[in-house]
Amino acid sequence: MARAENKETVGPAARMAASVAKRLRLKRGWTQEYLGAQMGFTGAAISAMERLIHPVSDDMLVQLERVLGGGTGIFDEMRELVRLEKLPEQFREYASIEQKAVALWLYANHVVHGLFQTEGYAHALIAGGHPEPTPERTDELVVARMDRKKLFDRKPVCQIELILDESVLRRPIGGEEVLREQLLYLAECARRKNVNLQVLPLDAGLGGEYAGDRGMMNLVETPEHDHVTFLEIQGESLLITDRTKVSIHRQRYAKIRAQALDPRRSLGLIEELAGARR
Repeated sequence: MARAENKETVGPAARMAASVAKRLRLKRGWTQEYLGAQMGFTGAAISAMERLIHPVSDDMLVQLERVLGGGTGIFDEMRELVRLEKLPEQFREYASIEQKAVALWLYANHVVHGLFQTEGYAHALIAGGHPEPTPERTDELVVARMDRKKLFDRKPVCQIELILDESVLRRPIGGEEVLREQLLYLAECARRKNVNLQVLPLDAGLGGEYAGDRGMMNLVETPEHDHVTFLEIQGESLLITDRTKVSIHRQRYAKIRAQALDPRRSLGLIEELAGARR
């Protein structure tokens, strides 16, 4: 039963990769055991991949390109598509837009934004979700989330701004040590030239106005210099392209930024909470 279920959940990109790999293997007259030996995998692992019992992994695609690709880059091209398939369905369209963005303006008010999460924090957060994912699915989602970080070093550079509610910095997802590691990583990110990180303090509402009350938002500038908004709540998502609505979101984001601590004070608070300042 489990095997049948796995076949049903394997996406078209992973199916294509398995089909192409099998065709190229048979064309060369290689057994599954021989191909596996050349790639550093067992013959059983190759069989499971070809039969869609276990979807092709990123490491396997790298080795398939080396052993079977023949310099064509065919399996390299499939890697991004396969990665996207492993993301939650409601997130896939946005993930593709995010990786091509010219600029991002992000606000997170309940947990650290996924783009800025450490592996330990992401694992604790995903594993503790409901319905509870299997350990294999948890690992898969963590790898996919960590892969998003290549955006930080992408050329051309993406300008990234993140505003975090202070409560996020105090919520010990995964325990105190996991949180400390996460805070230190946020401080490291804040020092990047293409990152602006600010904290919306807990007392932001003292004056009777709290701009962050409507929850998280991702604002994106595309390579065509269009602007879109991505909203996500309770496992549901909404990608907004209507210019009037996006304009309102940009104005609301500006209000949040105006109520946030400046970057220097924000970094100081993060370091203080991490115990990195004396």
